[in-house]
Amino acid sequence: MHGMDLPHRIPSVPTPMAVPPFDPELGVALESLGNGPREPVTPGNLAARQERDAATRPRPTADDLRADGRFEVAELSVPGLRDGPDVTLVSVRPAGLEGPLPLLYYMHGGAMIMGNAWSVLPRILGEWVLPLDMAVISVEYRLAPRTRYPGPLEDCYAGLLWAAEHAAELGIDADRLIVGGKSAGGGLAAALALLTRDHGGPGLLGQLLLCPMLDDRGHTFSSRQMSGTGLWDLVSHETAWQALLGDLHGAADVPPYAAPARETDLSGLPPAFIDVGSAEMFRDEDVAYANGIWQAGGQAELHVWPGAYHGFDGMAPQAAISKDARDARTRWLRRLLAQSRNTGDTGPRPPG
Repeated sequence: MHGMDLPHRIPSVPTPMAVPPFDPELGVALESLGNGPREPVTPGNLAARQERDAATRPRPTADDLRADGRFEVAELSVPGLRDGPDVTLVSVRPAGLEGPLPLLYYMHGGAMIMGNAWSVLPRILGEWVLPLDMAVISVEYRLAPRTRYPGPLEDCYAGLLWAAEHAAELGIDADRLIVGGKSAGGGLAAALALLTRDHGGPGLLGQLLLCPMLDDRGHTFSSRQMSGTGLWDLVSHETAWQALLGDLHGAADVPPYAAPARETDLSGLPPAFIDVGSAEMFRDEDVAYANGIWQAGGQAELHVWPGAYHGFDGMAPQAAISKDARDARTRWLRRLLAQSRNTGDTGPRPPG
C-alpha cells in the first residue's frame, strides 16, 4: 500500500490542439524559465524531482516567519488519525491581537508528491493574515508515493479536528474555520469540505480552492488540449495520481475523498471560491466542480483567468492578472468574514 514502486503507465500524447494564448506577461515569465521546469514528471524521474524539490524549495524558519515580532509562530505536533503518525502543523497569527481570530486552515500544493508546509506561509501572511486579522495553520501532510491515499488526507483531517477541538487555546474562532489550498492543496481542501459534511463537522465557513486538483481521470477536454504546454500536463498529472492512488488508479470506484470531482452530490457544502487559468489542464474539472455546487443549490464564486497557466501568480507575481487574482481572493475572504461576524465579542481586538 505504501511502497515506492510505480507502474510505468504513461498516457500517449494527444494530437496537438488549438490552445488559448497565454497572457503576454505570463508568457514572458514562462519563456524565461527555459525548458527545465517544464519537463513532465514521470515515474522514471519522480524520485529525482522530489529530491530536487526538497533541496531547493524555500523552507523559512520560525524566526523568519515572526518577521521581527509581527507574527506569533508555533510548530505543533498533533495526534494522527487511528494509528497514523503525529501531524505537524505550523500555526501563525498576528502578534498583539487578543480574542478569537478566524482561521485559514491551509494545504500546500505540489501534486501530492512535492512541497512543504512552510514555503507557502510568507505569501499567506502578507496577503491575508495581516490585512484580514486572521490566523493560519499550514499542514505538513505526508507525500505520495511513500504515503498513498488516504494517508495525506487523514493527516489534514486529523489536524483540522485537533484545531477545532483546541480552538480556545489557539485563540481561534471555531465558528469561522475556512479550509483552503492551491493545486493539490485545493483538492485536499475540497475533500475536507466533503468529509466534514458527511461526518458531522467541524463546521466550515468556506473553502478557498485555488486551481484545485480534483479529478484523477484526466478525461476533460482541457486535460488533452493543454498537453505539453504550460507548467503541468497530462503526463505529470498521470504520474501524480498513480503515486497517490496506487492500485486504485484508473478504477471506477475511486473515492470522492481522494478525487472530489468523483462526488455526485455537492449539496450541503460551505461557500466556495474557485479559480483557475483558461490555459491549464485543470480548467474544465474546476469549472465543472463549481457548476456542480450551483446545481446542488450551493454557493460558489468562480474565476477563470484568461491566458493564465497553472501556478501563474507564483511564476509571475507582478503581472497585472496575478494581482487581479490575488485581489479577488482577498475580497472573497473579506466578504465571507464580514458576513459571518456577529455583533458580539467575536472579532480580534488590540490588547489593553
